[in-house]
Amino acid sequence: MSWAEVLRVGMGTHKPPYIYEGQLRGLEHDLIKAAFELAGFQMELYYGPMERLHVLLARGELDAIATTSPVSGIPAFYSVPYVEYQNVAITLARREIELGSIGELGNYSVSAFQRARFLLGEEFQAMTVSNPRYREEARQVIRNLLLYAGRVDVVIADLRIFQAFNHEIGDQVDTRQPIRVHRLFPPSPYSVGFTDPDKRDRFNLGLQRLRESGRYQRIEARYADF
Repeated sequence: MSWAEVLRVGMGTHKPPYIYEGQLRGLEHDLIKAAFELAGFQMELYYGPMERLHVLLARGELDAIATTSPVSGIPAFYSVPYVEYQNVAITLARREIELGSIGELGNYSVSAFQRARFLLGEEFQAMTVSNPRYREEARQVIRNLLLYAGRVDVVIADLRIFQAFNHEIGDQVDTRQPIRVHRLFPPSPYSVGFTDPDKRDRFNLGLQRLRESGRYQRIEARYADF
């Protein structure tokens, strides 16, 4: 699409099945690329940790970033949601940890993804402020390693991302250890953040066309096994 306007688009680091860094594929990559093309855009991709991507967007060094939200803490023009994650709390079953509320996470060491403190609601943010054993990881696979090695009590992750990473680290830790999944969070809708409202509006129209055409559903089906 040589005629298309090129946008500098930031995406997070490797987190299958949503983003396969450097491979130009993944559920999010494919959805966003298709919506951009329908809007008359071409992506020039930049991969990086979410904290850095938000800084670059705020500086105007990127035109848009994926996997963000109006509650991210960064002023931007946010699209309608294009994907939902289902974040959960995960513990090792042998630890016999029971979690009935988000607030109870404050009793444990917790590892989450970058900017989770903004994206998972006010109760979760309050927990992160008061819990000295809360940490966020730039590389999401680190959470799997920390949990299976017994170095943290709880990890916060989208369940599909967590399960996908298990296939990559079986030679480093015992991923056969039984886990418990604590469903403390509602689904998290994510948007694309833009520096320009007109480009945001064009993306929204492209996304609408993608859904109406049935291509959105076909892209989802490619990654249905995760």
